[in-house]
Amino acid sequence: MIEPHQLAAALEQAIERRAPLLQQLHAAGTDCYRLLHGVAEGAPGVTLDRYGPVLLLQTFRNALAAQVVERLRTVACRALTLDLPIACNHRGTPPPPGFVEHAPAPEALAENECHEAGVRFLVRARHRGQDPWVFLDLRAGRSAVRSLAAGRSVLNLFAYTCAIGVAAAVAGARRVLNVDFSQTALDVGVRNAERNGIANDRFTVLRSDCIPVLRQLAGLPVQRPGRNVPFPRIEVQRFDLVVLDPPRLAKGPFGTVDVVNDYQSLWKPCVLALAEGGVLIATNHVPEVDEAGWHEDLRRCAAKAGRPLQSLESIAVDADFPSFDGKPPLKVVLARV
Repeated sequence: MIEPHQLAAALEQAIERRAPLLQQLHAAGTDCYRLLHGVAEGAPGVTLDRYGPVLLLQTFRNALAAQVVERLRTVACRALTLDLPIACNHRGTPPPPGFVEHAPAPEALAENECHEAGVRFLVRARHRGQDPWVFLDLRAGRSAVRSLAAGRSVLNLFAYTCAIGVAAAVAGARRVLNVDFSQTALDVGVRNAERNGIANDRFTVLRSDCIPVLRQLAGLPVQRPGRNVPFPRIEVQRFDLVVLDPPRLAKGPFGTVDVVNDYQSLWKPCVLALAEGGVLIATNHVPEVDEAGWHEDLRRCAAKAGRPLQSLESIAVDADFPSFDGKPPLKVVLARV
């Protein structure tokens, strides 16, 4: 277990390493980023993020006592020359008896707003789910989408709170369809769109299992598990830009999402749903997946589907998500057909 003074020192050093990146992000209108990235920066099981006016500390192994949390807040605020409240979400083993948990200030738990390249996103340190409403490690992917979206039709799969869809619409996408199984997450996405002044006719959400929606868009049959399992009926459509950001593993009535053993079952219909000359941005969050091998699987699958890739390139995550070997768990690709 890391000692409090070591944890504070790790945070100081991490923020110092980020100085050039933070200067760049601030200049671009971004106030949400990671300040401390777990074991890669000497803090196993601990992450600290800034989301606009609040700090979010997450612990995945041992809980941190109240005075340790406050010490980290002091270090971060001094380095950023800001006075930010902090909330700590513990997601590891239960703390021992007598443990003094940090009590966040009310403003740390309020609904707030953060900004990425000027795009406005709602954030709440604690809500009904576990994951933050904006995934900071996918910033580089959203940047790529912003650079490509103007005038294009966009399909955003496993949209969650629609951060990528909102970024695409702000960048001038002609229309954006966001698909996710969680109505609660999509509701946040709709509110994100409203905060950015996006018209309803350019931004739509669809609550559904992504598999039957994607297969219908691609013109592939849907294996219906039974009459009592409805799904929306959708015509074949082609999109200029498709974003695929699936979870590691998810089982549903229409099949299993398994990005380790069967990424191809998602990749093939995505490729088929692309318009000629279209672009596909996809993620794989699993550390043990070899990037080169994954790329080869994607190329082979596209070729077998009759839509060979014209190019396939990696999108590197930003420097606030460092790794020991330069191979971060999150892998992002940009492919063209």
